[in-house]
Amino acid sequence: MKKNQVCQRSGVFRALLLAALLAAALLPLSACGGGNTETVIVYNWGDYIDQSVLRDFEREYGIHVIYEEFDTNESMYAKIKAGGTAYDVAIPSDYMIKRMIDEDGLIKINMDNIPNYVHIEDRFKNLSYDPLNEYSVPFFWGTVGILFNKTMVDEPVDSWEILWDKKYAKEIFMLDSQRDSIGITLKLLGYSLNSDDADELEAAKAKLIEQMPLVQAYVGDEVKDKMIAGEGAMAVVWSGDALNMMLENEDLDFALPREGTNIWTDAMVIPTTSRNPEAAEKFINYMCETEIAARNCDYINYSTPHREVLAALPEELKEDIRFYPGENDLAMSEYFEDLSAMLPVYDRIWTEVKAVYE
Repeated sequence: MKKNQVCQRSGVFRALLLAALLAAALLPLSACGGGNTETVIVYNWGDYIDQSVLRDFEREYGIHVIYEEFDTNESMYAKIKAGGTAYDVAIPSDYMIKRMIDEDGLIKINMDNIPNYVHIEDRFKNLSYDPLNEYSVPFFWGTVGILFNKTMVDEPVDSWEILWDKKYAKEIFMLDSQRDSIGITLKLLGYSLNSDDADELEAAKAKLIEQMPLVQAYVGDEVKDKMIAGEGAMAVVWSGDALNMMLENEDLDFALPREGTNIWTDAMVIPTTSRNPEAAEKFINYMCETEIAARNCDYINYSTPHREVLAALPEELKEDIRFYPGENDLAMSEYFEDLSAMLPVYDRIWTEVKAVYE
């Protein structure tokens, strides 16, 4: 998201931002260098942080940040698993964190070194993927829903079924992510998005193949430019991306289907590849500072788990159930669970679906 979008949205955190930038400017310049070669290697989703906070972290701690991006949990996992890069901090989603914990792929975080953890809302603690809060610190959270162009769609968007409506042939973008695309199809069919039932998964595969003639493309981050430019009627997107696109194009709107969806949490973890876990903990704690968390929230537009940042949001945003849904709004929704034992089945189904598309 371009920086001028922050001003376009609300300016709520302008004072915090200016104060933080002023504080950074007053730091001794020697904090950036002086021959200090200590580094922290961070692996994060694309366009998922305000890059200026990385520079401010370097200035405050004299620790150089090497920053890399990934596009799916699976590609992140594969690269870390393969070795070669000693990542100190990664920011995967809940189900992948559980898998990495089970495979001894993460280091326990010394929470004494994360005093800003007190700012994280209790609803994002003791979750099933890290029940004792030993390995992860929440970064952002959100849902998956349908972004639609109101000039192209003139009916209620309240069900996943609309993605199978033939009147929108070649006007639909689907996520190029097997868990998300198979998951929403399972929800449409009345099943759990964590299904391990062979018949249910085959039904989801058949439904996705049925939809294939209507799909313009399976996409990742490129969906943002396409929907902003009016190149499609609908797209399956993550909630924060939806808000960003709505800020760029007033014809766009977002809906959470009544069948339920995926609710997710992305969290900061320390892989066992880390050569500098102490620096990793400094980085994680810094991301939870109120001013830093506010700047990231204002830049990214995903839902924040930070209590003070949430309290400072505009009332109309805090009360918007599309972006800050309550427990009742999410009654039909689920977190993804780690389905490692079922991965060969999911991989096969996804390969067969994509083979039809290609």
